[in-house]
Amino acid sequence: MASTKLPIRYEDPEYQDAHRAVFQGSLTRPLKQVLPPGISQADFNLAIEEFVRVLGSNGVLIGDAISDYVDPYELHEDNDSERKVASAAVLPRSVEELQSILKVANKYTIPLWTFSRGKNLGYGGPAPRVSGSVAVDLHRMNRIIEVNEKFSYAVVEPGVTFTDLYNYCVENKLSVWPSVPSLGWGSVVGNTLDRGTGFTPTATHHQNISGLEVVLADGDVVRTGQFGISNSKAAHLSKFSFGPSIEGLFLQSNLGIVTKMGIWLYPQPPAYASCTIDLPNLEDVEHLVDLFNELRQMGVVPNTFYVSSLTEWIAMAGTRKQAWSGPGPIPLWRLRELQKELDVGFWNGKFGLYGPLEVVEGHLEAIKRLAAERLPTARFRSQVYSGKDGQPLKAEDVPTEDGGFFVGVPSLWSLPMIKFRLPENGGGVAGHIDYSPIIPSSGKAVLEWVKLSQKICEDNGFDLFCDFFIHERHLIFVNFMTFDKANPSDRLAIKEIFRGLFKEGKSRGYSAYRTHVNFMDAVADFYDFNNHAYRRFVEQLKDSIDPNSILSPGKQGIWGRRFRQTNTKLRGLL
Repeated sequence: MASTKLPIRYEDPEYQDAHRAVFQGSLTRPLKQVLPPGISQADFNLAIEEFVRVLGSNGVLIGDAISDYVDPYELHEDNDSERKVASAAVLPRSVEELQSILKVANKYTIPLWTFSRGKNLGYGGPAPRVSGSVAVDLHRMNRIIEVNEKFSYAVVEPGVTFTDLYNYCVENKLSVWPSVPSLGWGSVVGNTLDRGTGFTPTATHHQNISGLEVVLADGDVVRTGQFGISNSKAAHLSKFSFGPSIEGLFLQSNLGIVTKMGIWLYPQPPAYASCTIDLPNLEDVEHLVDLFNELRQMGVVPNTFYVSSLTEWIAMAGTRKQAWSGPGPIPLWRLRELQKELDVGFWNGKFGLYGPLEVVEGHLEAIKRLAAERLPTARFRSQVYSGKDGQPLKAEDVPTEDGGFFVGVPSLWSLPMIKFRLPENGGGVAGHIDYSPIIPSSGKAVLEWVKLSQKICEDNGFDLFCDFFIHERHLIFVNFMTFDKANPSDRLAIKEIFRGLFKEGKSRGYSAYRTHVNFMDAVADFYDFNNHAYRRFVEQLKDSIDPNSILSPGKQGIWGRRFRQTNTKLRGLL
C-alpha cells in the first residue's frame, strides 16, 4: 500500500525544518485529489500497486503526502483548474528502480514530472506542468560517486545537494571548491541542468558538465562524451566527443532523466580577494555594468559579478512594515535614510579574485584604479586572504562575510527575504516569483530595464526588488517579487507586474533564462525563427524517443504528440 506519510528529505535538521516550513506552512486551501489526464481511477489504482511492488510502500506517496509536490508559492491556489497538483509521487533509489517506474508509466501512459530536489522555488518548485502527473522525486538517489582532487571534478547523482558535496570535500580534506548558488539545499544536478549559476570561477554550472548518464523514456541508458567509453581515463576530463555532442539535449529538457553527472570544481587557490563595490544612485547602474562587462570579457574578474539592489538589503534586515509603514512604494527620501542606516548603496556588487597571490594583488590594483576613474561615486572595499605556509587557501579560513558562497560554502542565508511583505503582527504566507530576462551587458540597456521595472512595480504598489549577475557578454536580471500569498491584493498585483515585465521583455527580445511552469509555453514562443523551427525540431526528437509522451510533458514548452493531438496543451496564464 502506498504511503501518505511525508518522508524526511534532509538529515540536517536546519534544512529539514526549513523545507517543512516552506511546504507545510504554505497551503491556504486543501489539496484535491487529481488523476493523470486520460487515466481512469481503476487504471491509476493498478499503476500505484505496480509502483509499490517495485519501490515498497515508503517509495510511493499519495494523499496528504502530495503537499510536498506543489508550488508552495502558487498564485492560483484558489482556482482548481489552474492549480498544478501531482496525483502521486514515486521515489526511486537506483537506475533499476527508475527503469521499472518508466515501464509502468509507459504501460498505462501516465505522464511523469521529474525533478532532483524540487527547490527551484520562485519558478514552480516541484509542481508539474500538467496537473495529475506522477512526480518522480530523485532525492533518494544521493550518492557522491567520486570527487577527484587532482583534476578537480565530482561525479554525483541527482539527490546530492550542494551542501552534501561541500561537506564531503571538507570531511575528506580535498583541496577543491564546489561552486554553490545562494541556497545550499538544492541539487547539484538539478541546478546545473536548469542552467543555474554559482559564484566561484566554475560558476556557470552547465558549462562545466563533464559527462552525463541519462535514462531514456524506454528505460535505455546512455552516457555522453568520454563518459560513454567504458574504460576511459578521461571520462570527466574533457568535453570532446566523437560525433555530435548531445549533452545539451538534456538541459531544461524532457528528453531523458539524468541519473549521474560529472561536473568540474575549482582547485583551492593560493589566494583569494573578497571585493565589494557600492554606488548610491539608481542611475549609477549604467556605468557599473559597462565597466564590469569589460572586466568580465577580459577575464580580469573571473566569476559571476553579483549585484543586489537596496531593497534586498532592506528585506534581509526586516519586514517592509518596519522599513516603511506609509502608503504606496517606499519613497526616495526614506530609501536614502535606509541606505545610511544599513551602510549600503542603491547598488551593491560583490565578486572574488582567485589564484597566486601576486596575480590576485595585480588584478586587484588594476580594478581599484579603473573603478576610481570610471565610477567616481563608488565605494570599493577588498580583503585578501592567502593559504598558510604556501598551502592552498581553505574556504573555512575565510570569514563568512567575505567568503561564503564566493569560496564554495553553502547556506540558507537568503530565505528570510521572502518574508518581506508579511504582516507585522504575524500571519500571512510568504511567497515569491521571479522574472529573469537575459539582457546584453550594456549599461544603457540595463538602466532602461531598471527604470521600466521600477515603474511597473510602483504602478502596482510594489517596490523595485531585483538583483543581477554579469557574465562575459550578457547578464541575468532577476526581478524578484515577494508577496503575501494569503493576501488577494498582493496576488493580483504580482500577476499584473509579471504581465507587464513579460510584455516589455518580449518587445525587446529578452527571453527568460528560466521561468515558472505556468509560463513555459509563453517563453517558448519567443523562439519564433522560421515558424518556430527550434520547437518543431525538438518535438520531432521528443516523438521519436518518447512516443507515449510520458516524460515531463510541456517542460520548456515541449509537448509530445499525444498532448498536441488531444489538444490538452495549455498556453500559459499570461
